[in-house]
Amino acid sequence: MIKEEVVSKCWHNLFLCAKPGLSQAQALLLPKVYVTLGIIFFVMAKLHFRPYIPNQTVLFPQRIDENIAADDPVRIVNAVVDNLNLDNFKKLYKETGRSAYHPKMMLKVIIYAYMNNIYSCRKIEKLLLRDIHYIWLAGHEHPDFITINRFRNRVKEEINNVFTQLVLVLADKGFISLDVEYIDGTKIESKANKYTFVWRKSVEKHRTKLLDKIRILLEQVDEAIAQENSVKDTPAQFTPAMLSDIVDELKEVLEHQPATKDKEQKKALREKKKQVRELEGYRDKLMEYDNHLEVLGERNSYSKTDPDATFMRMKEDAMKNGQTKPGYNLQTGTENQFIIDFRLFPNPTDTLTLIPFFHSFQHRYNRLPGIGVADSGYGSEENYRFMQENGIEAFVKYNYFHKEQRPRYTPNPFHAESLHYNAGEDYYVCPMGQHMNRIGTRHDKTASGYITESARYKAQRCEGCPLHGSCFKARGNRIIEVNHRLNQYKRQARERLVSEEGVRHRGRRCIEPEAVFGQMKYNMAYRRFRHVGEDKVTMDFAFFAIAFNIKKMCAKLRKTGKELITLTKSIFIGLFITRYNGNIATCYQMNEKKAA
Repeated sequence: MIKEEVVSKCWHNLFLCAKPGLSQAQALLLPKVYVTLGIIFFVMAKLHFRPYIPNQTVLFPQRIDENIAADDPVRIVNAVVDNLNLDNFKKLYKETGRSAYHPKMMLKVIIYAYMNNIYSCRKIEKLLLRDIHYIWLAGHEHPDFITINRFRNRVKEEINNVFTQLVLVLADKGFISLDVEYIDGTKIESKANKYTFVWRKSVEKHRTKLLDKIRILLEQVDEAIAQENSVKDTPAQFTPAMLSDIVDELKEVLEHQPATKDKEQKKALREKKKQVRELEGYRDKLMEYDNHLEVLGERNSYSKTDPDATFMRMKEDAMKNGQTKPGYNLQTGTENQFIIDFRLFPNPTDTLTLIPFFHSFQHRYNRLPGIGVADSGYGSEENYRFMQENGIEAFVKYNYFHKEQRPRYTPNPFHAESLHYNAGEDYYVCPMGQHMNRIGTRHDKTASGYITESARYKAQRCEGCPLHGSCFKARGNRIIEVNHRLNQYKRQARERLVSEEGVRHRGRRCIEPEAVFGQMKYNMAYRRFRHVGEDKVTMDFAFFAIAFNIKKMCAKLRKTGKELITLTKSIFIGLFITRYNGNIATCYQMNEKKAA
């Protein structure tokens, strides 16, 4: 009220002073009125803010995790890693020298970074200085990017055991059962450049041409040694070591040549020395080709930058020209959308990966899954036989299963699968009623060395048959080849796949590994490997798989309405790893045996 009265009086005086014929007293009053009004308006219009003192110190230090939510996933990472058995990590460090960063701290930071789509060591280093979650996990430690990368490379042999421990915990807590495995593969591009290729056919072709050049050259300069006949007889047996011996012997002979002033002899000597130098170049080139073949092994290609990567056709083909790129075939086994096993293969196709992948599962958990579910890319006789002999219930499609399930599907009556077969007398009946008797057996070897057996059946009188053009178009009598064992496996697979349980597994397979690949490539931006070499690439994906499983666990708990803080206190606290000491120790022993 006082302020309002003062303001009214000031406005009244200002109004009087504004009249014409201003007196001297009023003129002296005018500045005071303006000053008074300014002070009043400043006081009335003043804004009020909270205190802002960035350099203010506190009397009692605050806990940094007070600003981290109780159900934040970072607390789950902290609880999980704290209860892991990392005894094998100790052997990776020296007892002397400067104290190293604690492996648990490094493991927590890297796993949490992978959970947040951060795979660069330099970015992790920055977050350790800026992000409160990383600062709390690291306990105010600040390892640089070189230290972080060295730690990843140091634990590349042991990180698989950490992944195994986590999967065993998930099984104990009911997230998975390890009784069923949904298997699928995806191709991940390597870090190497797409133009660093080495092709087997090209190497073998140029090596053959080089051997011919060596033989021709040796015929010209081999007069000085007594091995001419053996060289001519076995040109394909040349090795770099053999050529080195020949070059040394030729050099020794040329050095002991008597000096001469004859121009023709000098010219001939220079020509022979030139040919010896050329032979040295051929030797080095032959050594290069042999090294290429050694690196290739059983593969058809590899990258010079990343020798473990094989050139494959990727789904992501921007140019739409089918260009091959260096990469790996990543095979994953999932259950309830958790990654329970993984392995990298150089095979572009999935058929040859199933059996080694099951061996990987057995090596990891000392058992095989009771049920295996996979698509038609894995449906081969060798794979069906392995699963049957090892007690795995196979819900694995074969190549034309999808075609059979179409509502309008009509089988071709002329195909061998549609012909009537008399198992007792072992013959087929063609559409015209003619018997096709067995005439022999054919054996084929697959790329893995597996021997398949196909029975051959032949018709007797196909000439003049009215169905000849529709049945087959070759001359003579029709011959068919039938793999009875594979057909039996296909019948068993068909019965399982169309059953109620089979339909359920087929539906689950579409949302199991495919969902994992979608999350991995698009939501978590893990589309390309960032390391060179199979061991480092495996290490990197092991970190990713651990982070993926923890992230998936947090998401599933939120969907069920459970609080993550409850999980932190009740599920993981209590040193649950003691329950798995036997399994984990066995995993360690098996890995050590494999490394030895």
